[in-house]
Amino acid sequence: MAVRLRLQLRGQRLVISIHLSCFLWTVFSLSQNVGLPHSLRRESENSYGGRWKYLTFINQILQTLLFGICVIADFVLMFIPAKKKSVSARLLTPRDFIFSVLVFPVGLFVAVMFWTLYAYDRELVYPKELDEINPAWLNHTMHTTILPLLLIELVTCPHKYLSKLKGMIGLSIFGTSYLTWILWVNYASGIWAYPVLEVLGILEKAVFFMISYLVMVGFYLLGEHLTKLLWGDFQKCKK
Repeated sequence: MAVRLRLQLRGQRLVISIHLSCFLWTVFSLSQNVGLPHSLRRESENSYGGRWKYLTFINQILQTLLFGICVIADFVLMFIPAKKKSVSARLLTPRDFIFSVLVFPVGLFVAVMFWTLYAYDRELVYPKELDEINPAWLNHTMHTTILPLLLIELVTCPHKYLSKLKGMIGLSIFGTSYLTWILWVNYASGIWAYPVLEVLGILEKAVFFMISYLVMVGFYLLGEHLTKLLWGDFQKCKK
């Protein structure tokens, strides 16, 4: 019993260390993004909607929120065992929702879509002029290191998934809200958040948005499948 308890505590300490490291990294990368002087930003970032036009920035916010909740939950579960039940209800449920419905599919989408467009024609997503403004390491904190963070969280602790219907509804609400937002930004200011939207016609934009949504749905299902492989069926919430 004593040996099992020691092993359990070591495991909890390891999880806390991982989550704390991830949280500190997300805070650092977010602060570096926000802290870059506005005078150095391209015109569209200083205009209507600011950084909130960009899914990359929103994803950074979501990842920081996720790991912040993870750290709080880990500390409470380890140092205040009597509060486990209330923590599970108040923190673990939103933690699992944020990871499964938002952070995993959106984060994977941001990384894959960015680097796919970058490889095809970087001017569609990250013009060369930005190399003189954003250092390469900052670009990677926003579009590359988000991938290992997703994988780390995936294998560090289990996450309960909602039923497919509820999960799809949650992801659809987020996707529709973001699409409505960038369409409104364009209507109000004449600015498209991404250069690729400037070169697409109306029909092409509709196809692009539909494909993007289907890709995110695929990533949501991928996250659910990987969680099932790693942690078993018992981690999936019942309908």
